[in-house]
Amino acid sequence: MASPVEVQLLLCDAAVSDPSGKIHMLGAGWSMTGTPTAPQAVAILIKIPWDRSNQKLPMHLQLLDSDGHPVNLGTPDNPQYVTSEGEIEVGRPPGVAPGSMLDASIAVNVQSMPLPIGRYEWRLDFAGQLFTTAFQVIQR
Repeated sequence: MASPVEVQLLLCDAAVSDPSGKIHMLGAGWSMTGTPTAPQAVAILIKIPWDRSNQKLPMHLQLLDSDGHPVNLGTPDNPQYVTSEGEIEVGRPPGVAPGSMLDASIAVNVQSMPLPIGRYEWRLDFAGQLFTTAFQVIQR
């Protein structure tokens, strides 16, 4: 059985990841916003176990409403879901001791969205594990 990954999801106003695994954030740590939302980012901080380095690990990030349904910003005939997917592969540098955790990061920046008032959740399915962070859209 593969070792579990460790993930932290942080909501922020903007974020950029760099090749060293660090992430640079502005306005991090919020959990309430108005509508339409301001541009936002999901900062994803990842620790990859040594035994899972040099492997392509699938990821799928999606925005869900309070009922657990994917948020659709389009129409029923032309859905536009708020989602991002891909693969992450972290190389194992020479000399890294077995059992070490390796850093990776992703910044997913999202434009303003006309979300109704309610609770929302960013859900990340990464390497077969689920991670979430929630926020509220409130009346301003």
